[in-house]
Amino acid sequence: MHGDQERQKLFARRTVMLVGGKLALVSMLAGRMYYLQVVKAEQYKMLADENRISLRLLAPPRGRIIDRFGVPLADNKQNYRVMLVSEDTRGLGVDGALDLLDEIVPMSPGERRRVLKEVRRNRSFVPVTLRENLEWEEVARIEVNAPDLPGVMIDEGQSRFYPYGKNLAHVLGYVSAVSEREKTGDRLLELPGFRTGKSGIEKIHDLSLRGSGGSSEVEVNAYGRVIRELNRREGLPGAEVRMTIDVGLQQAATKRLAQEVSASAVVMDVHSGDVLAMVSHPSFDPNDFNRGLDVDDWNKLISNPAAPLSNKAIAGRYSPGSCFKMLVALTALERGVISPTGKVFCEGFMEFGDTKFHCWRRGGHGLMDVVDAIAQSCDVYFYEIARRVGIDRIAEMAVRFGLGDPTGLDLPGEKPGLMPTKAWKREARDQSWHQGETLLAGIGQGYVLVTPLQLAVMTARLVNGGFAVSPQLTKSVSTTGVHTVPERHEFPQIGVNSRNLAIIREAMVKVVNTPHGTAHRSAIDDPRYSMGGKTGTVQVRRITKAEREQGVLKNEDLPWKERDHALFVGFAPADNPRYAVSVVVEHGGGGSSVAAPIAHDLLLAAQRRGSARDVPIRQSGGAQAAADRPQGAGGDEAAATDSGVRALINEG
Repeated sequence: MHGDQERQKLFARRTVMLVGGKLALVSMLAGRMYYLQVVKAEQYKMLADENRISLRLLAPPRGRIIDRFGVPLADNKQNYRVMLVSEDTRGLGVDGALDLLDEIVPMSPGERRRVLKEVRRNRSFVPVTLRENLEWEEVARIEVNAPDLPGVMIDEGQSRFYPYGKNLAHVLGYVSAVSEREKTGDRLLELPGFRTGKSGIEKIHDLSLRGSGGSSEVEVNAYGRVIRELNRREGLPGAEVRMTIDVGLQQAATKRLAQEVSASAVVMDVHSGDVLAMVSHPSFDPNDFNRGLDVDDWNKLISNPAAPLSNKAIAGRYSPGSCFKMLVALTALERGVISPTGKVFCEGFMEFGDTKFHCWRRGGHGLMDVVDAIAQSCDVYFYEIARRVGIDRIAEMAVRFGLGDPTGLDLPGEKPGLMPTKAWKREARDQSWHQGETLLAGIGQGYVLVTPLQLAVMTARLVNGGFAVSPQLTKSVSTTGVHTVPERHEFPQIGVNSRNLAIIREAMVKVVNTPHGTAHRSAIDDPRYSMGGKTGTVQVRRITKAEREQGVLKNEDLPWKERDHALFVGFAPADNPRYAVSVVVEHGGGGSSVAAPIAHDLLLAAQRRGSARDVPIRQSGGAQAAADRPQGAGGDEAAATDSGVRALINEG
């Protein structure tokens, strides 16, 4: 009896303990559930959403670049590309995924090496571009096989497109993939397929053209595959850059220079400094850099002796030859060393010490005043006045007219040229200056080096009344309709006598428009468009005494690299200058026979098109671009089409 009571008490105690334990466990579980579902509800909801929702950065459209009349020069077009996310390739790995994709869209060994390199340097969740600019059939094949291609996806974006290709390559530059040194923490730069400006206007205005990124919230499943888009915020497109270039004139200049092996030309407004055309030939297609050059194409570009990647208009440095004579004459007039009517006798050469300095005309020119000496390009006249003036005074005048130093153009890669002085030679070569070197500088040879852009600036300053105009390529930068015009100050006066400038201009008009002028065969017949200018022919080899006695070889009988450079600087209209031009044809021969006809065509085209005409800055589109089509001085309409360009050149 007593034993049964003890067992009942023990059972009761155990039951109470068991029930109490269960109640305690249930209470703990209920408390935990309350804590998780009520107290921590917001936190775990956010964590769950982070597993379900993926936030992706969207690249903004790159800003357009347009010409002065609103014609698009750099735009964007639809681009399908195939991407790879390495962490989503599961058991296959990157190599396995690439092997499967190669059976659908074959990849070259070079493409595969590039992809593997990018996979290694990027984080595993960052998509890597396998190939861009896919054809629709390639997109369809990849989409059909998507279940068997883990980590591979199709992305639709935009790629840079240059509708005028080679015509503007050196001015616009190009965009290409982001390099390692460009990555500064900006998340935009890590987006697959994102491009940055590498040269030209694309580089100068890269930050403005990029815009700001948008975002997309997408719902994904457990495998990371997108189910639907929940929210989308578009980014702000990049700024629109309006340039000073007239693309119709640029096309005409490109077509004209294409007849030469290597050449460059610049056309600018003598009053505003607007660069209306800038051509360097040969050129390259910037679209190729956006798509990605293969090794063979790259090697062809860098091995071409005519240097298609170099912008010769701002980086080519040449002796100016006789195009420099106006500044020598102006220096002498300003210093009172010569008078407008003072004469120098040319018998075909000048003896200085034990050296003969020859004139280009073997029999000489006879008595020459300053106007006739420029018009007929008498070398002996300029040997003599350079000797009287001295190199330092000549150099001081040349710098005032834009030679020797960079012009400050808003384009990367501009070279400074060289305007020698006595102090320069002592510092650079540890040698003293010789008087014979002054004579060579007097005809624009020796140490003197200039760029085609500097020659155009020099010409503009000579004929615009003596204002120190500086060149520019950017007319405005606009973001969401707000236009920012680069700050421009009033151009200062150079500080030369206006009568002396008038004498130089008269001489340049006679170069083209009188029978004895060196460029009279390139005169423009229509008096509304008449031009002035100066020819230049620059030797690139020394002519020996023996060769002079036996007869100097003609340019066409020499190897191309030993032929003279052909130069011309000019302006138009002759009576009221608005346009300045410089033309340099490497190893082209004579300035009068090769460079002057090119300048004739460009100045005529610029005037007929009214290239310097200012138009209101508006948001551009198809209708506006058509409305802004330029018209020439005589009311002649000149469309920027190939047929129109041909007509402009052929009529000249």
